[in-house]
Amino acid sequence: MEEWVGKLWDKVVTRAARRDYPEAAVSLDEIRQPAALMFRALGGEGGLRVEATTETEHGARRSLLDRIAGSGRQVELAWRDEETLRLPARIAWFPEPELNRQLYLWLAALAANSRNFSGDWLQCNVSATADTLQRYPGLQKRYRQLVEAHLAQRPQADTLGVDEAAQETLIRRYLLEPETRVAALPAAKRAPQPVPLWLHPAPPQFAATAVPADEDENDDPDSSHSKQVETDKRRRGERVDMPDGRDGLLAFRLESLFTRAEYVAVDRTTEENEDEDAKSAIEDMDVLSIARDRKRTASRLRFDLDLPPEQHDDVCLGEGIALPEWDFRQQTLQADHCRLQPMLARDVEPAALPDHLRTRARRLRSLFEMLKPRRIWLNGQPDGAELDINALIDHTTDRLRGVKSADADLFRSFRNAERDMSCLLLADLSLSTDSHINDEQRVIDVIRDSLFLFSEALSGTGDRFSLYGFSSRRRNHVRFHTLKTFGENYSPEVKGRIQAIKPGYYTRMGAAIRHATSLLGKEASSEKLLLILTDGKPNDLDKYEGRYGIEDTRMAVQEAVKSGVRPFCVTIDEKARDYLPYLFGTTSYMVVRNAGELPARLPLLYARLTR
Repeated sequence: MEEWVGKLWDKVVTRAARRDYPEAAVSLDEIRQPAALMFRALGGEGGLRVEATTETEHGARRSLLDRIAGSGRQVELAWRDEETLRLPARIAWFPEPELNRQLYLWLAALAANSRNFSGDWLQCNVSATADTLQRYPGLQKRYRQLVEAHLAQRPQADTLGVDEAAQETLIRRYLLEPETRVAALPAAKRAPQPVPLWLHPAPPQFAATAVPADEDENDDPDSSHSKQVETDKRRRGERVDMPDGRDGLLAFRLESLFTRAEYVAVDRTTEENEDEDAKSAIEDMDVLSIARDRKRTASRLRFDLDLPPEQHDDVCLGEGIALPEWDFRQQTLQADHCRLQPMLARDVEPAALPDHLRTRARRLRSLFEMLKPRRIWLNGQPDGAELDINALIDHTTDRLRGVKSADADLFRSFRNAERDMSCLLLADLSLSTDSHINDEQRVIDVIRDSLFLFSEALSGTGDRFSLYGFSSRRRNHVRFHTLKTFGENYSPEVKGRIQAIKPGYYTRMGAAIRHATSLLGKEASSEKLLLILTDGKPNDLDKYEGRYGIEDTRMAVQEAVKSGVRPFCVTIDEKARDYLPYLFGTTSYMVVRNAGELPARLPLLYARLTR
């Protein structure tokens, strides 16, 4: 009974203290694409990801109900950093859903015009607001509606103390008249009430603590045996030292401890079983403190995380190829920054086409043979197998009329009307391809079937094509697997190499694209197509994660286009539309929602691209 009454009291007080409108809430997932489009269309950097922000304490005065309910301490405000544009995961400030949607779009527009967000937060926000409204007058009406609705929610100056009232008066003035000259905000005991129409006054700093080299080398990239704990909020994290094991628990009366939010280095032994209360514990934490435990648990032990022994690994072809890499922070191309290692599968035996693909392969061959060039007569040639009677009559007539032709092309030739096309298919063989798409197939199995059917189809057309796969483990070891070169026929040996592909490591895509471009550059064909088959975005163990990898890949794609190569990306990543338009353009990628359909759709895509 006491527990029931307590829950009822908590529910009543919490509901009475709420100042938002959950029934009119709009989530970031609903508005992510329009907000990203608004941000980039108004000049925002295309390489920034749109992610959910984290709750932070605002330090402003709270009402009595807030203090009783223990709520209202934190707020989600937007901000941007070098890697991401961070918007609230959920906006419910206003009773109308349309106003909450408009607030998302306004924050995206404001962030696009606040590149130099440094110095006084008030001056930066007011200046960015005035600049945005001046550049894009069409936002004036939207902004005025948001300001009018928000001012009705803010406290009146006459209900506050002298210092807080002075702050509130200035904030109201700058919201209504952002073009006015900005004065410094008066000092007060408490911070002013948060302004959801502005960017965060003091965004959390996610300082990346450097990981020692010896620990980083032993990172376990496999998380397939760990249960994922899902939560709808993003939280800040910090890296702390692992307890040394010599400290025990301090006995005390729990009644004397109201709450504790800071990190306490209490040693707890590593357990094999999963903690069923992990989600509820995460919900109660503001900051997640993470320590590196050197112990290994049996359920997470893998034997193929590091490079396999040389006698069991693929054969290295040469000493490696030095390649550049783009650093977007310094806006420079770092020469010889990566080393790509061409590799060939070891001890591969010739193989036949798998039985489950033979029916589809036969149909594809018959379909693509219709695209095979036919032998035709070419008239008006300088040499050939026989005379061109029409050309000879025209030439004789011109001579009788006294017209001398400089060129007399009087022959006809029976030749193949071949398409002048070379295609290189580059398959992502990273560790993520080891994941399952259903009870029977993994991603790597779908990629293998795609390579088989693609090769069967192109063998029917006679077009020149080659097959390669890639993965990486930091910049000094980018593995580039040779499956079929341009000079090889599609033979049982090639089928054996395709059958032998397996998941590798990570996805340093920029280096792989640059080397594939150089291989296509050696082809004499007038049309060169680079097909990239992947299941995720660029990443690696080092700084290649995030925007760095995105910008390097984008630069590699631009280099390929300038050299006359046409890149096209095919992916099964459901979130690919967030970053692929920035990498390849709006018409040079395709997302396959059902990964199982990839083998059948890839050859048809090639036919559409080369028709």
